[in-house]
Amino acid sequence: MSEAFDPFKFQPSAQELAGRVIAITGASDGLGRAVALECARRGASVVLIGRSARKLNLVLTGIETLRAQGEATGGDSTIAVFDLERALAPDYNQLATALLERFGRLDGLLHSAAILGTLAPVEHYDVPTWCRVLHVNLTAAFALTQVLLPALKQSADAAVLFSSCDVGRAARAYWGAYAVSKFGIEGLTQVLAAELSGITRIRVNALDPGRARTRLRREAYPAEVADELPLPESLTAPYLALLGPASTGITGRSFARS
Repeated sequence: MSEAFDPFKFQPSAQELAGRVIAITGASDGLGRAVALECARRGASVVLIGRSARKLNLVLTGIETLRAQGEATGGDSTIAVFDLERALAPDYNQLATALLERFGRLDGLLHSAAILGTLAPVEHYDVPTWCRVLHVNLTAAFALTQVLLPALKQSADAAVLFSSCDVGRAARAYWGAYAVSKFGIEGLTQVLAAELSGITRIRVNALDPGRARTRLRREAYPAEVADELPLPESLTAPYLALLGPASTGITGRSFARS
């Protein structure tokens, strides 16, 4: 695959993810929810990971409705109630074991969950908030990827996709822990890709989808006119490109909407 590969120009086919098993954190809302529904439409079985059973079940109901209407061709999907902030080692192991027992493998893992924390100068940044943001956005993503690597190694063509952001490549004042966590995600993407390249069939990339009409965006830019932002549903194509066969052979890259 050439350096010219551009997931933002990708146009997925109706069966783009046929037969694949895709796990998505933050699947109850925003981009995670939109990508989960689109993965199901394009043939995947989806593991919806989030902390709210009620919200996850609403997304699962949406997938089942799409299947009943013939608009989703994926297999059975499921929810995994999992709190990235509070989960302990046994919780991670239980999730990994349950996923392997049910599906036998994992073909894609999207880390969409994130929290903003506080926009404040480092001099005054609340230390517990700093630790919480770094844990949810970076450490939990590392830990979940680690326990799911055995399932990813069972796939003939697996993808790990981390969610990045412009402030994780060129920081701006006051973005504090959120920016630092995204710098960490960029580094984790490169380290893991280098470790897995050539010895596994797992590719690892990062994606910055650009501005979107999400809760986190509203928290960061409360004065912004939300109606001028694209809906998450309009931004799913690059996710499908990087989770599916279109990006086979592409690893260690970070993609951002220009």
